Amino acid sequence: MQNRAKVVDENFTRRVKAGDLPSSQISLSLEDAGLTPSELVELFESQLLSRHLDLQSRLLQARGESFYTIGSSGHEGNAAIGKAFDYRDMAFLHYRGAPFLIQRSKQLPGETILYDLLLSFAASADDPVSGGRHKVLGSKSLFVPPQTSTIASHLPKAMGAAYSIPLAKRMKLDGNLPHDGVVLCSFGDASANHSTAQGAINAAAWAAYQKVPMPLVFVCEDNGIGISTATPSGWIASSFSNRPGLKYIYCDGLNLLDTYQKAREAAFYARCYRQPVFLHMRTVRLMGHAGSDAQTVYLERQAIEAMEAQDPLLHTARLLIDQDVLTAVQICELYEAVRERTARVAEQAIKRPKLETPAQVMASLIPPKKKLPAFERAAPEARDKIFARESRALGEPQHMARLINWTLADLMLEQENIILAGEDVGPKGGVYNVTNRLSERFGKHRVIDTLLDEQSILGLAIGLGHNGFLPIPEIQFLAYVHNAEDQIRGEAATLSFFSKGQFTNPMVIRIAGLAYQKGFGGHFHNDNSLAVFRDIPGLVVACPSNGADAAGMLRACVKLAQEEQRVVVFVEPIALYMTRDLHEEGDGLWTHHYVPPAEAEPILPGEFGQYGAGRDLCILTYGNGYFLSRQAAKVLEEQHRVGVRIIDLRWLAPLNEAQLAEAIAPCAHLLIVDECRRAGSVSEALMAMVQEQVQSQRVERGEPALRVKRLTAEESFIPLGRAATSTLPGKESILSSALNLLGKDGALSTVNTKTA
Repeated sequence: MQNRAKVVDENFTRRVKAGDLPSSQISLSLEDAGLTPSELVELFESQLLSRHLDLQSRLLQARGESFYTIGSSGHEGNAAIGKAFDYRDMAFLHYRGAPFLIQRSKQLPGETILYDLLLSFAASADDPVSGGRHKVLGSKSLFVPPQTSTIASHLPKAMGAAYSIPLAKRMKLDGNLPHDGVVLCSFGDASANHSTAQGAINAAAWAAYQKVPMPLVFVCEDNGIGISTATPSGWIASSFSNRPGLKYIYCDGLNLLDTYQKAREAAFYARCYRQPVFLHMRTVRLMGHAGSDAQTVYLERQAIEAMEAQDPLLHTARLLIDQDVLTAVQICELYEAVRERTARVAEQAIKRPKLETPAQVMASLIPPKKKLPAFERAAPEARDKIFARESRALGEPQHMARLINWTLADLMLEQENIILAGEDVGPKGGVYNVTNRLSERFGKHRVIDTLLDEQSILGLAIGLGHNGFLPIPEIQFLAYVHNAEDQIRGEAATLSFFSKGQFTNPMVIRIAGLAYQKGFGGHFHNDNSLAVFRDIPGLVVACPSNGADAAGMLRACVKLAQEEQRVVVFVEPIALYMTRDLHEEGDGLWTHHYVPPAEAEPILPGEFGQYGAGRDLCILTYGNGYFLSRQAAKVLEEQHRVGVRIIDLRWLAPLNEAQLAEAIAPCAHLLIVDECRRAGSVSEALMAMVQEQVQSQRVERGEPALRVKRLTAEESFIPLGRAATSTLPGKESILSSALNLLGKDGALSTVNTKTA
């Protein structure tokens, strides 16, 4: 046990026995606070369990049996908040929320919270929450999704979950959360400065300011320091006490009576008025940030001792004695009894099995499948009504944007839990008119115009997913996703992994992206990098090249999210939204008829498209690259008599490597065309796949190696104007690269595009 932990531990018994207990400026009786003597003892026991878990984790770490020592010491007052809220009120807790969870567990008979938390400390495979994948505070039965965030990145999804509760009631849907519930999220004063926290709080207040129901309680546990950086005195109160649309309540987290009274007030306000509350709780931090934190490097000894003198357990001991509930002797006996119990259970927990194999670790990456909700196919009359103004157009070939729009309309008509959300997706119909008339058809509650904040858009989607909805959020441009990528990487994609598949947040994230917009917008409207998605385990990434594929793939994405609870990214190539012609003006070869749901078949993950069956050259590509390769193929076939096959990947993650290798195998040459930048693009994975699965087999069979070339975009951002496509693969550079690879004379001159 580290020195300060030992000091804090010994101080408690010594000061209780000596009657050297801190005073409080708050004068409340048990009756005033709404507590009975036995309830106060119950809260104190929760505080003690949390404290001894902190102490025990450091002892176990010294033995190599525990692996996480950020604890809740000094924050034990949040046990009173755990008591003030119903256990079905979903709670997103930060890492100092153990007292809350311990106290909440007492609302539900049969919980074994001490053992469960120690299994988590020991990274045991028996840990009922994460299965040994992380020390988390969570419980399926207690409505506490596990959190690994340290920077308040869980606040946006708390906002989304809170929004979903009145929405489910309004739509008469039975979600996972009760219709009269509230949502709670806790975080520290340092994290309150993070853009993610600021955005979530702003989004909640923005909604409430417009009288949109938002039953949410933000709990800021203010200990005055973020690791080593002090929070300016009064900063939290000054920042949040006068925000429009946000009810501010302060409580002294060192005083259980005050904390419980104010927490009940916060719960009542959020539940009855359906408006957000900012509960500002004063705390102290004891024993440093974590076991490895040497506080003396950045704090004077006097400051450390002053914090230790305000130990909330000492404050509760004073309350127990002043209210004639327990004597000093009884308090000390209880303290030691809890220590012994914690140590005894810890010895059992550390003997339980650990994760050992990659398969065991990865078992929860992919959520468990669930039975698809009983959605009925829409009646013909209902379809006729929503498509009344487009009946003629339905019989004509259409471009991608309109086919996506119609597919969304049919999906929303059939599956009532689908919610669209994003900037300008409502009456405007989106920047590219892809969501045109959907708000008119399905209402503003199902087609939500959000504020301009990608973190809040994705957080809204995650929260909706927690409550049984199938959100389809839209990110207006690919470059904008970088403002909020942690909501995908650190939150949505990790939830199943860190909860053993018990919690899921299925969604289909629509992103308008990639380049070739004929000079419009420059980089921020032509971002051509998908690298941010490629290394996220379990994430599905789709990218259609034409309207027919877009419709079939979008149906598959929704099916994946509904049935398999997956997180899917659906990248829509902006330049192909309105494209109608392939080779010459008016040929209409890039338009397709819309296939109604009764006849439509989804294009499932791993199913790639193939044009041609030639064996001279295989072009492996996707998105705009497939469109351009089709243009180049016409020249190769007609003027150079090259037998060409073009494979459209469609699904960029995961890649169907085995079948791709099989499709490539008959060909003598392979050209990989990737419109994204050379570094980090999917072409890297394709090159590796070819080497490992195609070339190696040829070597084994004694066959000549496959000749391979890679054509990608330059390592550059996209400029504005006429030079916008100068760094990208084009028809001419694809032709040049192909002819060069084939060794044919008279190769076309190249553009300034990188090849390898």
